Amino acid sequence: MDEWIIWVILAVVLGVAEIFTLTAALGLLGVASLLTAGAAAIGLPVPLQLLVFALTSTAGLVVIRPLVQRHNIRQPALTRFGVDALVGKPAYVLSEVTGHGGRIRLAGEEWSARAYDETLVIPTGATVDVIEIDGATALVYPRE
Repeated sequence: MDEWIIWVILAVVLGVAEIFTLTAALGLLGVASLLTAGAAAIGLPVPLQLLVFALTSTAGLVVIRPLVQRHNIRQPALTRFGVDALVGKPAYVLSEVTGHGGRIRLAGEEWSARAYDETLVIPTGATVDVIEIDGATALVYPRE
């Protein structure tokens, strides 16, 4: 079996592994394997093939991978929607909120509410923060 076929097989295996890991490292090693397969196809001896692989994989991991990782860090945060978007929002107490119940105005709508800390009594007119949504009830805590 020619050496270039082994390098191509290695490139395919690394490419498939990259699909499952998404680290950019295995993909770069796969590219280095393909370049080495090209070197083997033109007839370079095995020691030079290993040198080509070592140099291209090192260059990829040292130069290209940090660029890819920086790009991934700059991805925007996922946007929350639905009731998840209400967590952390301020609300206005319409009727006294205790650990058992109460009413608040949240995002322009009237919601049932309970105090997140069941020992608290939050008076009408207070501003609260939504800590959690439990079904159709907002769990709230008073702003300080």
